[in-house]
Amino acid sequence: MTRSPSTAVSVVQVESVKLPPYVKPPGSAKALSLAGAGLRDVEIEGKLIKVTAIGIYLEDAVLPLLAGKWSGKSTEMLAESVEFFRDIITGPFEKFWWVSMILPLTGPQYMEKAAGNCVKDWHFYGGTYTDADATAVEKFREAFKDQSFRPGASILYAQTPNGPLTITFSEDGSIPEAPNAVIENRQLGGLVLGTLIDEQGVCPQARMSIAARICALLKDGKTKARQAD
Repeated sequence: MTRSPSTAVSVVQVESVKLPPYVKPPGSAKALSLAGAGLRDVEIEGKLIKVTAIGIYLEDAVLPLLAGKWSGKSTEMLAESVEFFRDIITGPFEKFWWVSMILPLTGPQYMEKAAGNCVKDWHFYGGTYTDADATAVEKFREAFKDQSFRPGASILYAQTPNGPLTITFSEDGSIPEAPNAVIENRQLGGLVLGTLIDEQGVCPQARMSIAARICALLKDGKTKARQAD
């Protein structure tokens, strides 16, 4: 994403997790920029427990694709817009999202919510849930079956506009070159991302920071366009 000094990205720290400003997803030639970050917490016995730190990365192509509809809108308007986040979730550009553990979780514990929410959203957004989709969700579950994530370990998701959803596991915050699982179902990738940042997503902080970041970048681009005239 094109940046002026006022919109430049630096390392973002969410609790103990440091999210780099740019990443190159496994198998990709592109560097994607950090668009938003936040905590996922859950309420247990009346207390909010911090579970994961989440970073959402997007390629530069997101800005011209969003500018026509969303330029000039405030951060608050973007943050409250279901359509804005659907444009991000379904848009034809590379996406990468980083889920890093604050508390230890097993793969099956992580899947308790993740896969179920994807199936629920499949129906909510009016998609036809086919046998092939059910197979993709089962493969999603299978990828996590034997996993155990200590604090600091990460789940790395990536998706290209027409490519599969890839899932990579990292023990130390690095980005391995090869994914652990490849699922040939583009809609599943959008639904997994949606569980984090759509209107019912588990990370409202990331949702708000994406709105603020995109708002600032669109405003910066508009200012530069005026200066060039």
